Amino acid sequence: MMRLADSIRAEYCRYVLDFRFKAVTSRQAMVAKETYFIRLTDSASGRVGIGECALFRGLSAEDTPGYETKLQKLCKVINRGERLPKLSSSLSFGLETALRDLEGDGQGVIYPSDWLDGKYGIRINGLVWMGDEEEMAARISSKLADGFKCLKLKIGGIDFESELKLLNSIRRRFDSNTLELRLDANGAFTPQDALSKLERLSKYDIHSIEQPIRAGQWFAMADICRNSPIPVALDEELIGESDRVRRDTMLNIIKPSYIILKPSLCGGLDATDRWIKSARMHKIGWWLTSALESNVGLNAIAQLAASHNVKRPQGLGTGLLYHNNIPSPLSLRCERLYYDNGGGAWDFSALDFTAPDI
Repeated sequence: MMRLADSIRAEYCRYVLDFRFKAVTSRQAMVAKETYFIRLTDSASGRVGIGECALFRGLSAEDTPGYETKLQKLCKVINRGERLPKLSSSLSFGLETALRDLEGDGQGVIYPSDWLDGKYGIRINGLVWMGDEEEMAARISSKLADGFKCLKLKIGGIDFESELKLLNSIRRRFDSNTLELRLDANGAFTPQDALSKLERLSKYDIHSIEQPIRAGQWFAMADICRNSPIPVALDEELIGESDRVRRDTMLNIIKPSYIILKPSLCGGLDATDRWIKSARMHKIGWWLTSALESNVGLNAIAQLAASHNVKRPQGLGTGLLYHNNIPSPLSLRCERLYYDNGGGAWDFSALDFTAPDI
């Protein structure tokens, strides 16, 4: 593995993001999300770069005791001028982002593009979180009023009949030519009931459904993909699959219509590019989505998307989730995410960085 320049020093900090509402999936309910940041300073040039080590408790393959200790050790390795070890997914994501930011003089430049210059906005899907029937209906109406042409609904957390009722009410107002509907089951179905539920859901012209059954059941998922009336997208199935042979074997066995790429969970920025190459080789569609990162991580993922000149709506609408997000030039206008150089600026004053003792 590579060494960083002797002039580079690393610091880190822990930060807790507070949701504006209780965020509910079929797995859990969240009111706060823990995350970490790494800051690199080059004494030779005076440049600074910041990246987000976006650990996702309860989902990430690296959600194990001692995560902060691993981040401390990474900083010590950098500060000693030693070779970098093999890194877990979120640590790779954070370090890669910080290094690219450092090269761009700490201005948030991860991948130069016309999007970064504010020349266009990236289309995103409107994310509708789980809630009771009334809450979800209100959230759907709000997204539609904001001008979204693609909605992603979390399902599997309330009564299935109520979810069908919600979908029916949407389709009575908007056909599939007007509004694209994506569903995310977060593994809520079983191999035994998945196809019957997918058959009923298909009546509402669904674009795709993410992870209908829990990850790790390759042959059951392959059967579902082969027989589902709705195109299936893999999400959690990709987490922790860093080996190239296993990655290609999984895609060849399951043969999904799409894969959903969360760089902080899929190995980092470079690993996500390798996933994209594999998807193209297998003729599988893909899009990028955030894993509830702060604006620091969201900015890196959006720039990665822009570097691939994406046209399909991406899952990048999480910037408004938190009361205490990191202020940034990111702005959301209707269904498009912009990098607004004439608007807000990066403000890292809330972050309290610490340099671990060598």
